[in-house]
Amino acid sequence: MIKIKNKQIIINDKPVLIMAGEIHYFRLDVTDWQDRIDKLKDTGCNTVATYVPWLCHEPIEGQIDLIGRTKQELDLVKFIDLCQANDLYFFLRPGPFIMAEMKNEGIPHWVYEKYPEILPTGWDMAAGTTKTIDYLAPNFLMATKNWYEAVMKIAKPRLIQNGGNIIAIQLDNEVGMLSWVSNTPDLTDKMLSEFIPWLTNKYEKNILEQRYPFDLANPTAAYEHIRSPKEKYTSALHFDLGYFMRNRYAKYIQTLREYCESFGVYGVPFVVNIHGTGGGRGFTYPIGISQLYETYSGKDGYISGSDIYFGDLDMNTFQDLYIINGFMDAVHDENQPLTSVEFNCGDGNFGETYGGRTDVSAVDLKARMCIAQGNRLLNYYLIAGGRNYRMDKTVGDGNDRIAFTGERHGFAAPIGPEGKLNYTYPRMKQSIKTIMGVSDKLALMNEEHDDVSFAFIPDYFMTEYRYPKSEKMKEIYANIEANRAYGAWEIMGRSMLLAGYRFTAVDIQNKLLTVEKTPVLALPSAKYLHAYIQQKLVKYLETGGSILLYGELPLFDMEGNPCTILADALGLTYVKNLKDGFEKYLSLTAKNWAAPRPEMRVHHAQIFEMSKGTSLFEVYGTNESCGFDIPIGNGRAIVFSMSYRCDLDLFKTALELLGATAELTHDETEHGIFMTSTKNADNERFIHILNLDGFDKQFHIYDMGKKLLDGRTFTLHSKDAIMLPINLNIHDVIILYATAEIVGYDEFQIHFRLTQPQDIIKIRTTKIILPHIDYEVASDGVDYIIASNKHSKVDDRLTISLK
Repeated sequence: MIKIKNKQIIINDKPVLIMAGEIHYFRLDVTDWQDRIDKLKDTGCNTVATYVPWLCHEPIEGQIDLIGRTKQELDLVKFIDLCQANDLYFFLRPGPFIMAEMKNEGIPHWVYEKYPEILPTGWDMAAGTTKTIDYLAPNFLMATKNWYEAVMKIAKPRLIQNGGNIIAIQLDNEVGMLSWVSNTPDLTDKMLSEFIPWLTNKYEKNILEQRYPFDLANPTAAYEHIRSPKEKYTSALHFDLGYFMRNRYAKYIQTLREYCESFGVYGVPFVVNIHGTGGGRGFTYPIGISQLYETYSGKDGYISGSDIYFGDLDMNTFQDLYIINGFMDAVHDENQPLTSVEFNCGDGNFGETYGGRTDVSAVDLKARMCIAQGNRLLNYYLIAGGRNYRMDKTVGDGNDRIAFTGERHGFAAPIGPEGKLNYTYPRMKQSIKTIMGVSDKLALMNEEHDDVSFAFIPDYFMTEYRYPKSEKMKEIYANIEANRAYGAWEIMGRSMLLAGYRFTAVDIQNKLLTVEKTPVLALPSAKYLHAYIQQKLVKYLETGGSILLYGELPLFDMEGNPCTILADALGLTYVKNLKDGFEKYLSLTAKNWAAPRPEMRVHHAQIFEMSKGTSLFEVYGTNESCGFDIPIGNGRAIVFSMSYRCDLDLFKTALELLGATAELTHDETEHGIFMTSTKNADNERFIHILNLDGFDKQFHIYDMGKKLLDGRTFTLHSKDAIMLPINLNIHDVIILYATAEIVGYDEFQIHFRLTQPQDIIKIRTTKIILPHIDYEVASDGVDYIIASNKHSKVDDRLTISLK
């Protein structure tokens, strides 16, 4: 049986890490299946994941083939059973949407041809630019139910509790993504016939009439006014439509779950896949969380999974991954773990131009950060390429294949379409084997955090349905998008991480905000913020909370109505906005505790008059203030209402004044180090350290001001990473610390990856350490110091034997 408890995945009463690799059986000859499985197993993965393409298995309505009658490569039964014969778990992803570069996103052509009403109607009656679907269209659900019945008939006897190997079922894929990227809301007659009653239930009559000054009882007129809204109510419609669609997506996912359970599939987690990364960054990823968190948040039996499509993890992107993992966790309940069900791997050469070439460190560094933050499942996507066969029934679309990438597919994968291993495979293999070598420890550990949380406001990312002709919404979107991620993540978030802060994220929109759970709040803020959130922040401050606000202080609610609840409580009166421009070099000078600092040119400053507190930043030449330190009730707010540079000392000082201290730090002056720690109930720990730069770093590691590793200088090589064991108990051998990384162990041997010119391993044990030419052993009477005789750059493997 599988349980999801305490942010762990528990299989047969044992917490486990799931390291999966995506293999598309339908894109491979059956004779190649075992070869790809062998190569997946060689990496250390314990699970195979795959989409099940409806388009392939039912190209003709009513003729579903899941056992290879029409094509051998469509024998899903044989593939699942082969994986079980290889002692691998199985993660089933049956769609109905699968994307995966498939035609129609994996939906059979006949579904669209037979049921044209399922295609959404967008703004101004325009057709959608993508083949998304009204998910709750009755005929689409009917066809989907038939598809699920066939797949679940295969899945039921193969569930792990029934003696099989299936450990999870994904419900659809990236729900809402196509609507977002195409800005095409599902404004079908069916959807609008549900939306209007939803509005009448949500609002009292007089409020509804103010929000929508037209006759909602007249469907013809109402539908027209919603599809082509007037400026007066575009902002009201935007948010109501967003809330309604969140609820609708949740109904759709619940419907799919009900289909599964009605066909006997239950007792394994149901997975909701979250989309959103783009252009190698994470700025838009929380849009997917915003769209879908109501489908799984706080609901038993669900877990959410990320799509991580970054290139290299470096100084430009590392905070993106850390923050989006935090945002995912912020909407989870106390049991739901982090997972990544499309954890991109390979060389990045998606267009076969060699222009997207990623470093071999990319997947290793990302995996280590995710595991450190509590990800319990990573699905390496796509681990093996294949081919797109030509369909029997031609459609005359230019290639008549099942996908639009041509004949070959997954040419960037570590295992190419023909089975060749590319240059990223060895480092990926090393990474997975290292993680799995201590997976029994990692599966029980949680990240340690300092007393600060990053604020997540889902509605800041509910920007997917923009009426393109609305100037008001254009202005609101522009401000929110400028402040919700770019500046806040790249300045405040990056500064916090480089200064050593290990922070959580907190959903301040939907969840209780308390001083006990969140002593200090780092708040990325725009000019727009709901009145009730502003009120919540004021109450939090008055009861002793501390806020570091970066961006702009709210002056309006989210619909653009004046709202200065937070500013008023802080005693700040808005004056004006200043912007840098041609031959106008907007510059700030630091004051009071923020001084001395060099004068800094910035591109934006929001000016306020203050009635209390201390000014921290002023505009050169005018002494107008845009940075403040303000006491309020029992709390304190430090407000940076301007753009600024990534000044680590400024943000560190501000957070320390607010009561948050970074306890795990280092003294590398060139920065470029990401570091965090994990711990279990027995106080066993790993210190996770990533070198994000292309040059070696030497530094000391401090924990609460005390040097670790007995004060030794630690060297971390270019683009390398390590999990340093601290107080780790391995079969009655306590590793007090090691500069080397544990990669595996049994009762009488511990295997290490060396990292230094001379590695040191300090242990406490009653066992006898067997002598070996590779190391020297010394004792202080209590503990043993084992010094490697091998330089890590010559030979990085060391095994210590005991008896």
